[in-house]
Amino acid sequence: MRDPVLLTAGTEEHDLTRLDEYRAVGGYAALEQARGMEPQAVVDEITNATLRGRGGAGFPMGRKASLLARGTGKPTYLVVNADESEPGAFKDRDVMRFTPHRLIEGCLITAHGIESESVFIYVRGEYAHEFEVLRAALDDARKAGLLGGVTIVLHRGAGAYICGEETALLESLEGQRGQPRPRPPFPPVNGLYGAPTQINNVSTIALVPKVIELGAAEFSKIGAESAPGTAVFSLSGNVANPGNYERPLGTTIRELIYDVAGGVAGGRELKGVIPGGSSVPILTPDQIDTPMDYDSIGAAGSFFGSAALIVVDDRCCMVQLALRAAQFYMHESCGKCTPCRVGTRWLVQLLTKIETGEGEATDLDLLDDVCDRMLGKSLCALGDFAVYPVSSYLRKYRSEFEAHVAEGACPFHGESSIEGILAPVDQHAAHGLEQAAVTT
Repeated sequence: MRDPVLLTAGTEEHDLTRLDEYRAVGGYAALEQARGMEPQAVVDEITNATLRGRGGAGFPMGRKASLLARGTGKPTYLVVNADESEPGAFKDRDVMRFTPHRLIEGCLITAHGIESESVFIYVRGEYAHEFEVLRAALDDARKAGLLGGVTIVLHRGAGAYICGEETALLESLEGQRGQPRPRPPFPPVNGLYGAPTQINNVSTIALVPKVIELGAAEFSKIGAESAPGTAVFSLSGNVANPGNYERPLGTTIRELIYDVAGGVAGGRELKGVIPGGSSVPILTPDQIDTPMDYDSIGAAGSFFGSAALIVVDDRCCMVQLALRAAQFYMHESCGKCTPCRVGTRWLVQLLTKIETGEGEATDLDLLDDVCDRMLGKSLCALGDFAVYPVSSYLRKYRSEFEAHVAEGACPFHGESSIEGILAPVDQHAAHGLEQAAVTT
């Protein structure tokens, strides 16, 4: 029996960027059905379906809607986070590229449920083609009279990873510098323009029409009990057939790598898999029978994240991989809080020292200590995102870090699969610890 397909349903047989083709597969029927329901009934259906956020945290969408402040005299806003910038994640890109009307329909249904007349879709700046596809679909929906008094605004970001954090996204939408806000207050109480705001990821919103079409009871039969439905899993790295694959939540990592994506490229040995994008702890080969759902991945010591699995084979130097991740998060730190601004620089400098053969045994303990001092201390989660990969690589592959120190060089001797492939970074970051010491 073929796995159920919800988000990408119809894309193989139809061009769903076209309104007539989308309607041919039942598009916008769920919107008509939802508009015949009371707003609270729509929210109840989403709540009963246990639709959890597909953007990272996995927070139930219906519960988030229930937190919206009422009776404030202010409008309620719906904001769609399409600022997909997590390394390894590219599922939302395909949703916007191939099924833009499903996203628009989900926006309109959700807007009805939370009684909002204004929707903002914040699109990653680099997604220029997807933005144009979405804009064309929105024009068609508007001309067809489907918006029903709801205004949908498309907003392009400027390429900042930090704007994927919901409060930084709101700051950017308001025309401010994209930096996180202190919380509380939280967006459901004080969000965009100080008004109650519902924020959800693209893939979450695009599933809403299917929840209404199937009904909560039927939707809940798909996937894991604690997280019903499907997810689009992005597989990349050392895998034979990288790409996006929609499967029910609860599909094991082993199935996704070996049955769906053709196994490790070149028949190499699996060294590890990063299950939720570059910001989450790595899992080892003995953990690949773990189901890909929020609770199971959490119990295994990592995070479901953005459902982006990065496969790592035995050719990869883990110090280089840690350095690459740390460079990215240092580069993308907004600099607003000290633990992240200074801590990410310390991570890069220590890892550079170890990778270039200048590290000492005490540097491994210092690296671990820096991670401890950063974790849970920053204004938003970016500081934690920098720590999770580094600390998990150090913990699970410590012998490789020790080999760098013992040999006074990288033990892969230039043969690592990611040799020389590093994130852009301030060149001064590699010149010792003096600068960070002055900063602190």
